Amino acid sequence: MRKRKNLFGQDVKLNRTDIDGLYIIEPKDFTDNRGSFLKIYTHDFFSLDIDAFTIKESYYTLSKKGVIRGMHFQAPPHEHTKLVYVPHGAILDVVLDIRKDSPSYGKYFSIELSAENKKLLHIPPGLAHGFKSLQDETNVSYLQDSVYNESSDMGIAYNSFGFDWKIEMPILSERDKELPDFKLFNSPFEYTAR
Repeated sequence: MRKRKNLFGQDVKLNRTDIDGLYIIEPKDFTDNRGSFLKIYTHDFFSLDIDAFTIKESYYTLSKKGVIRGMHFQAPPHEHTKLVYVPHGAILDVVLDIRKDSPSYGKYFSIELSAENKKLLHIPPGLAHGFKSLQDETNVSYLQDSVYNESSDMGIAYNSFGFDWKIEMPILSERDKELPDFKLFNSPFEYTAR
């Protein structure tokens, strides 16, 4: 874990994971009698500690409890870095390394992200991403450094790589029901050490 002072002079925790380039970020929560204030992205912090990126699109989803969305990514040349956070509710967030020759290829990482714990996940290109909503009306927000490209929008079946989602009957989109099995997937991503 590394700490760096943000622009307000408060500590920001940066936690590495076992997957190269995947970070957990814990920004300082500024709470007073009015409510709270949370800084999601600071270019200088990312430039020094991770990889700064230019935000080109922002999304959010609202999900019922028991929804699984994933495992999604955009293939090259439209791959993207994502910064994921949860302003309301809670999710079990799951990331799968799909970069050829990566030391963690085929391995996954999971973490609870919630409005309560205020953690963010920095996801580099070459990782498939999905989540299970743990509460009704959960809001998951994304900052991305590329725009949506339909021909590069891809995914892997959520239940095909060994992760136990601890749910028997998830709510899935028709698209996600048709995603290919990880064993049949030929990755377009090459691993480059960071």
